[in-house]
Amino acid sequence: MTIQRRQFIAGTAAATLIGGGRARAQAQQPIRLGVLGDFSGPYRHLSGPTNVACVRQAVQDSGLIERGIPVEVIQADHQQKADTGTAIVREWFDRGGVDVVLEVNNSSIALAVNGIVREKDKIHLNTGAATTELTAHNCSPNTVHWTYDTYMLARSSGVATVKAGGNSLFFVTADFAFGHQMERDLTRFVESEGGKVAGKVRYPFPATTDFSAFLLQAQASRAKVVAFLNAGADFITCVKQANEFGLTKRGQKLLGIIGFINDVHTLGLETAQGLLLTECFYWDMNDRTRAFTRRVLPKTPDNYPNQCQAGAYSAAFHYLKAVGQVGPERAKASGREMVELMKRMPTDDDVFGAGRIREDGRKLHDVHLFEVKSPAESRGSWDYFKLARTTPAEEGFRPLSEGGCPLVRA
Repeated sequence: MTIQRRQFIAGTAAATLIGGGRARAQAQQPIRLGVLGDFSGPYRHLSGPTNVACVRQAVQDSGLIERGIPVEVIQADHQQKADTGTAIVREWFDRGGVDVVLEVNNSSIALAVNGIVREKDKIHLNTGAATTELTAHNCSPNTVHWTYDTYMLARSSGVATVKAGGNSLFFVTADFAFGHQMERDLTRFVESEGGKVAGKVRYPFPATTDFSAFLLQAQASRAKVVAFLNAGADFITCVKQANEFGLTKRGQKLLGIIGFINDVHTLGLETAQGLLLTECFYWDMNDRTRAFTRRVLPKTPDNYPNQCQAGAYSAAFHYLKAVGQVGPERAKASGREMVELMKRMPTDDDVFGAGRIREDGRKLHDVHLFEVKSPAESRGSWDYFKLARTTPAEEGFRPLSEGGCPLVRA
């Protein structure tokens, strides 16, 4: 197995470390952040290079380089395969000196990495996988679940959809761990609001490109809303083919349970208008999100950051603040102790604003439901969202009492 080459923040380091500071930095073992994501598959535009760019931005914004603390960012492609992902992580820990694994936008791989970091006393800052198991019985003192999860996505999307009149839904679900859990969570919230699931179908993942048979079933169900429980290229293809089959013209609304601004960009507003999507981050949300986007965009000019990529920035930035408090030697000594420190520190950054990390490892921040603008409403490139609803941080995620995490004191 070949792991992609290490990517150094060398230019910044050379520019800011001078004299004795440079000598000390060269003698230190660098803090190493490993971004494990999809660099070649269906989620490349949601993960991949933009994620790495956001982590690099966190390094620059942390101020550690100026203090003479070297930081290195490396990357690898898990190819949506659990054995590939776990082999990479073990090599990173055993021979690569990696301290933190970020992203891991695949629930099965994330759960496997969760066990490895506990065994090796490293850190997993999960910013891409959605399974709530990471903060349930499988919670770990070495893992923080950042960005989002199936509970949050289902609650934000399902409750609002039913309240808006979409009280019958048909699910088109990717047949893997994420899709199965999303089905359970979304069903719960739809039914809690008096709605019903009119039907559902699961398709083979990641081997499906023609969704016509599944969309015909959705059409025949007469459900008011067709919900796509998938992401990335699959979600984009589903929306395109649904429009080709005329589902929206016949009055059925399309719901993207885990859609991103990058998907809307690919689809175009003519096709995507009216979609409801949940994201914790939108580049044009406020002055701080716009400032972050201006800083990172030169590193990824063809792709605006989404919530996962912003989450990687947020997680790396908070970890590096903790490193700044204790120094690199102590930071590298124990992942568990560093996570405990991160939980004691309030979070605050330009992408999510203020928040905190709960004792079960769940990162809390506000959750936003957006509606995709029509072409006439958009003011220009990437101006795609209008805010429909905000769920406060303490309400947006599964209650601590429901998770069953062994780390939580009764």
